[in-house]
Amino acid sequence: MSRPSATKQHAIDIVRAALDDTGLDWREEAADRFTVDLPGQYKRHTVTTLRVGEHSLQVSSFVVRHPDENHAGVHRWMLERNARLGGLAFTIDPVGDVYLIGRLPLSAVSEDEVDALLGQVLHAADSSFNTLLELGFSTAIRAEWEWRLSRGEPTDNLAAFEHLRPPRGDEEHATG
Repeated sequence: MSRPSATKQHAIDIVRAALDDTGLDWREEAADRFTVDLPGQYKRHTVTTLRVGEHSLQVSSFVVRHPDENHAGVHRWMLERNARLGGLAFTIDPVGDVYLIGRLPLSAVSEDEVDALLGQVLHAADSSFNTLLELGFSTAIRAEWEWRLSRGEPTDNLAAFEHLRPPRGDEEHATG
């Protein structure tokens, strides 16, 4: 295994220090690859990988699995959103799972930039989560509503999708 260049090693050291300063759970998967768990409001957590390459710091973060439906609508929404993200972009992997990706030149890597990059990832993943779920999984969300209501199961975590709830009728519904 070859030693990283001085520039790459310096960036690795900066990423470690930046992650230490965040107070977040993170681990070093390899000498140049780090995984950090970003806690969110809508998406419970966003697992994010930082990889220090020879020329850039790459970030990759899983957002949602391959949508069940409305692929064109999901992809259109992601492309429109990409225009406003600055430094990040939505993409899909070979099986259609949705990710956020980005790159930062090694010359721009600083503790503040790493912190800002993680903040951008968290904001983009968290603020997009419910929209992507609704666009790509509305049939499953409706079925989940029906299943939970028919069994008196709690529906708290479906609150963001109240508009997809089946018509109430006269039956009782669990809300707890």
